[in-house]
Amino acid sequence: MKLYEGNRTPEGCVVTVREGGGEPRPLAPRLDLRCHSPTGFEWGYPGSGPAQLALALAADVMGDSRAQDCYQELKRKLVCGLPREGWSLTEQELRTAIRAAEPDPNRFRR
Repeated sequence: MKLYEGNRTPEGCVVTVREGGGEPRPLAPRLDLRCHSPTGFEWGYPGSGPAQLALALAADVMGDSRAQDCYQELKRKLVCGLPREGWSLTEQELRTAIRAAEPDPNRFRR
């Protein structure tokens, strides 16, 4: 199970991922998928830094194509509300938030 942690440092916002009891690794920003914020992650408000974080989190958990389908809604429902001082999320908490942000496949059916 992964643990995601976000902290503010003098150099900016840092997000790490820790699997099991291993050493934390930096979360890849996934600028290759979409470049909202080349200057880094942010959270706690709606903007380009939070969009980049939502995309990176969703891609790390769900894969590239599913991340692209839901990251803007994940930004609105989760990332914008993360505490500015710092936060941690388990992989399960993040998966639950992503499921709530994914488009409803039946939304256009009548």
